[in-house]
Amino acid sequence: MNNIFKNTTLGLQHVLAMYAGAVIVPLIVGGALGLSSEELTYLVAIDILMSGVATILQVMSNRFFGIGLPVVLGCTFTAVGPMIAIGGDYGISAIYGAIIVSGIIVILISGFFGKLVRFFPPVVTGSVVTIIGITLIPVAINNMGGGQGAEDFGSIQNVLLSFGTLIFIVLLYRFSTGFVKAISILIGIIGGTVAAYFMGILDFTAVKEADVFHMIQPLYFGMPTFEWSPILTMTLVAIVSLVESTGVYFALGDMLGKKIEKKDLTKGYRAEGIAVVLGGFFNSFPYTTFSQNVGLMQISGVKTRKVIYIAGGMLIFLGFIPKISSLTTIIPEAVLGGAMIAMFGMIISQGIKMLSTIISDSNSPDNAMIIACSIGIGLGVTVVPDLFISLPESVRILTSNGIVAGSFTAIVLNILFNMLPTRKKKQ
Repeated sequence: MNNIFKNTTLGLQHVLAMYAGAVIVPLIVGGALGLSSEELTYLVAIDILMSGVATILQVMSNRFFGIGLPVVLGCTFTAVGPMIAIGGDYGISAIYGAIIVSGIIVILISGFFGKLVRFFPPVVTGSVVTIIGITLIPVAINNMGGGQGAEDFGSIQNVLLSFGTLIFIVLLYRFSTGFVKAISILIGIIGGTVAAYFMGILDFTAVKEADVFHMIQPLYFGMPTFEWSPILTMTLVAIVSLVESTGVYFALGDMLGKKIEKKDLTKGYRAEGIAVVLGGFFNSFPYTTFSQNVGLMQISGVKTRKVIYIAGGMLIFLGFIPKISSLTTIIPEAVLGGAMIAMFGMIISQGIKMLSTIISDSNSPDNAMIIACSIGIGLGVTVVPDLFISLPESVRILTSNGIVAGSFTAIVLNILFNMLPTRKKKQ
């Protein structure tokens, strides 16, 4: 019974860590497309449910799909802009038609994409993991201020809540041991939310308006339609997600001491493709691995699949019970921001750990240049995403994402410095 309680609590911690990032996609897209409150409620609920399904598909491992790592999946934010544009030009049915086809394409190319593992040596994977952590820090900082665009952004109460939550987590992590230390993020989030309640800034409206129970409905928004331009756009988004996921796979593999082989990547990509197809069929969204949960595993020290199975089950359950799932939406952005600093910072720490052995080898000057340029581009594009504003929309999907831009730079420079035959002959 004690182990069940511990694993359930650890699973809840993972749900809270990814929840805000998961629900923000349907809220933004649904709001931009002018959905009614009833349609928006359904969109959020089915998104949470399908995140759980996608997570379980990935955590399990069989001959065909599932990477078998303790990874959590949620909606990819990369798809937000393209989906809004598609919905405005072609209607919401074209969004889901494009999502379904892009998922099928991912399944079909997964074997080929898995063969690209040789392009991800430690200098590339370490750089990508570091870039993932660094590019997520602005998200955390924005949340600490109250959320990007918030009327009270940077207010004293938001600053106090965010830093209070972060300090509470740090002190718990420093002075506690065992189980309490493992769930320090969860305790910190709960403590910050309680503090927000006494400050009188919690909004329970979403809980009051949510239904107690609802059934999922395939093709809730009608039959999908298929247009070439949206399909190509969402396929690009799916490939971007695969690149992001690859970095997470290698980060987890390093944490677990497991070497990620070509067949592992292929099964992981297939699971992601299946999740995307199911998301389109049930009128949800494309899914990708969530980096914040990797940081959470690093902090808690608990890296078992059992906990992630429980987190996936919780997400599915919450998808059927909107009244309960809405409770997590009352957590203030500032509280989540304080917790995110610790989680995302741990991802950076993991990347630095992966790179530490690379810098010390005999080829360190070349590898140092790869690391410097890739991290510089990744961070730069994150801070100034409008650098490529004059490029076509289809190209900006790749260039406006710091993780993808930095990853692409690391891959190209690694080929230039470490893989070209002419380079090897000169050495």
